[in-house]
Amino acid sequence: MAAGARATDEQPDHQVAIIGTGFAGLGMAIRLRQAGCDDFVVLEKAGEVGGTWRDNTYPGCACDVPSHMYSFSFDLNPSWSRMYGRQEEIWDYLRRCTDKYGVRPHIRFHSEVVSARFDEDACLWRLGTADGRDLTARVLVAGVGPLHVPAYPDVPGLARFQGVTFHSSQWNHDYDLTGKRVAVIGTGASAIQFVPQIARQVEQLHLFQRTPPWIMPKPDRRMRSGIKHLFARFPLAQRLLRNTLYWMLEGQLLAFNGDKRLMKMGEAMSRQHIARQIRDPELRKAVTPKYTMGCKRVLISNDYYPSLARPNVELVTDGIREVREHSVVTADGAEREVDAIIYGTGFKIGDFNSTKIFGAGGVELSELWRREGMESYNGVVTAGFPNMFMLVGPNTGLGHNSIVFMIESQVHYVLRCLELMDRHGAQQLAVRPEVQRRFNRAIQSRMKNSVWQSGCKSWYLDENGVNRTLWPGFTFTYWARLRRARAADFDLVSRNTQEPVRRLLPTEPVREWERVPAGAR
Repeated sequence: MAAGARATDEQPDHQVAIIGTGFAGLGMAIRLRQAGCDDFVVLEKAGEVGGTWRDNTYPGCACDVPSHMYSFSFDLNPSWSRMYGRQEEIWDYLRRCTDKYGVRPHIRFHSEVVSARFDEDACLWRLGTADGRDLTARVLVAGVGPLHVPAYPDVPGLARFQGVTFHSSQWNHDYDLTGKRVAVIGTGASAIQFVPQIARQVEQLHLFQRTPPWIMPKPDRRMRSGIKHLFARFPLAQRLLRNTLYWMLEGQLLAFNGDKRLMKMGEAMSRQHIARQIRDPELRKAVTPKYTMGCKRVLISNDYYPSLARPNVELVTDGIREVREHSVVTADGAEREVDAIIYGTGFKIGDFNSTKIFGAGGVELSELWRREGMESYNGVVTAGFPNMFMLVGPNTGLGHNSIVFMIESQVHYVLRCLELMDRHGAQQLAVRPEVQRRFNRAIQSRMKNSVWQSGCKSWYLDENGVNRTLWPGFTFTYWARLRRARAADFDLVSRNTQEPVRRLLPTEPVREWERVPAGAR
């Protein structure tokens, strides 16, 4: 419903400001251009695009979703070298898309956004960057993603350590690990990729495991030149492969959402994987999880378990008591001298790093989420933060399919919201609090019988045990939900100016992806 008009007609520097140049930020920018909107700016803290795939350069870094699904639906890549793309190849893909779709001229590199404040009188966002520059935008799109702020373990004495330390997402390529004694803390998604690589290089590797992950075989293989040529000449063949992969991945949700028989089958496959690759019964026991599969992220690897059986690798399951100047001491009193510590401890969820985002009434987003829990509506808009859209927001992560599919659905929804503002002649769009509350009650109700609430501790859950991270349904239901923006969900504030209106979307957005059936995208 439209509310009363504001008292100012200040025009912003840009209609839309986008933060970040990963899949989310670039996808938003590309779709804006295709919709006929060139009045936008993309703010990037680094000197090149790529987000996660630019920053994570650790040895063995690769995607755990098949490459042909982990790409934009409007730009299928027939030249993937493997079924599961490696970091360098995915980064190259993002850079190519940036140039192919003419987005690069809109990007301001080395422009880290440190503050974003909504001006309620002017109905626009005022942004400040680390280099002291300011700009305004009618609409703010945060495409920073949830997995970019490193998390570090809370271990006494870390500051005393005299050796080299770094996080897997900030890999120190200048430090030669050859012949070094190395401690790796963490056995999550990053660690199972880089541990096999550095195990061949170091003198001794001590891998500190708190909880073993469930690991499945990785069905990876090289893409033969004939297949790549076929995909390049007949794009429909690649689209068929993408469709097949989509529905295969989508079917896994049946296990996550409560079918214990399917999850038991997965556990049996994982145990067979352990048995085939590890002979030592004690090591087998140490790497076999005791919680229900899926409660934590399920990982895939073919070389992690064999690396643990190497004579220079030790799996340590005792907790770390403290770190000393040149060693790590475990709870049993054992001291292991090391030259370097590598943290494979993942990321902070819901942390906007150095960016402070202030909505209506000066409420700061991260503080609000710490106090009341991380919530949004459709994972895209948040009550109290008008004209702001998040990509990969709360409860839109996945444990079974491609996040790029979710991102494209969200980008489409943002465009529908911009159309809604234009149609109502509105300067401001804000989701109604009761709409957001109703949505989140439904989300948490769906979670109750899922494997994610089966008792284990994971990064999916907040400190109160509430899953604020994952989407509990099929991705095609999410896709359908975000096909349109309903005016009844929002409060819309009309423009108050006699000057010609600057439309957010000068032309009707392209609808090529709406012609493709759900799942085939």
